[in-house]
Amino acid sequence: MAKLNWGMIGGGEGSQIGPAHRLGALADGHFILAAGALDHRAEVGRDYAMRLGVAPDRAYGDWQEMLAGERNRADRVELVTVATPNSTHFEITKAFLEAGFNVLCEKPMTVTVEEGEEIVRIAARTGKICAVNYCYSAYPMVRQARAMVRAGDIGKVRLVVTNFSHGHHGDAADADNPRVRWRYDPAMAGVSGQFADCGIHALHMACFICDDEVEKLSADFASTVSGRVLEDDAMVNFRMAGGTVGRLWTSSVAIGRQHGFDIQVFGETGGFRWASEQPNQLIYTPVGGRTQIIEKGEGGLYDDAKRLSRVAIAHPEGFPLAVANIYCDLADVIRGTERDGLPSASSGVRSMAAVHTAVASAKAGGAWMDARPPMFR
Repeated sequence: MAKLNWGMIGGGEGSQIGPAHRLGALADGHFILAAGALDHRAEVGRDYAMRLGVAPDRAYGDWQEMLAGERNRADRVELVTVATPNSTHFEITKAFLEAGFNVLCEKPMTVTVEEGEEIVRIAARTGKICAVNYCYSAYPMVRQARAMVRAGDIGKVRLVVTNFSHGHHGDAADADNPRVRWRYDPAMAGVSGQFADCGIHALHMACFICDDEVEKLSADFASTVSGRVLEDDAMVNFRMAGGTVGRLWTSSVAIGRQHGFDIQVFGETGGFRWASEQPNQLIYTPVGGRTQIIEKGEGGLYDDAKRLSRVAIAHPEGFPLAVANIYCDLADVIRGTERDGLPSASSGVRSMAAVHTAVASAKAGGAWMDARPPMFR
């Protein structure tokens, strides 16, 4: 099967997320990096793209140049990844969708709900894929958890508790580090700090596994390090459309926690727990029964968990291959095979609506508010 041409915007040399995308996109042989505008410094971006094997005429200085150069090529890229600063996501994603390209956008998809709704409409109108990189949902054992919920293995879900809390911004002496400071500056990060950065991963995971959507929420935000305008700690209670009760904690000042992303789901007949630091295992307890460890790669897993596992049981695959699973699903959809686990533009706008609602709720003393985007009410 011929490889698909892939292009990347942002994610240049030294970036945090760029290597994960390149490892993920190339891992299974579905894509080849054919074009790129990898850095806001044109010559730096061109040089790095060529060192990665991109032809000189497809190593672009900026995204506008890439759009102009690719749109009329017979061998143009079939997927564009947007891994630029948050405030640029909307403009770039919109332009490439309207030009007929499929897009994978880093989260958050946009910084406003109105922009997010526009992206949903453009994707529907053009018939092009607009996916959002909620890559944690592509771990095999997360797909197993979702399949178990769908199959009724734990009965109707009553409660979901999710955390994405680390301590890497807890040192006040490091608060002026540029790599840290921007996350709490409204001029650069938008209306929310930690919740928009990490909390929406946890919220998306709750929706993904429970196969449901957040309907309303109540939030409490705190800025615990002096000088920070935006929150570095948040507690969000929520209710899902199907009646599930949700609890979410996200923090960047929880010193001692490393990655700190985990989720527990409790149903009428059982419950389970998954943690990103032990991604190969799903801890499952049936009501009245013994706690069991379900391992990636073992027999009896649901199809999606089996499909997205590459190596034998007890061998970890890790974060880059979770990203690779997103690209596997994208390749399948581009080639005509449906995959319902791919996070879509609808997921992106629901996340942004939740962020803005949480900000408003926190300012209103935790008042319960409708968390749905207007287009889905």
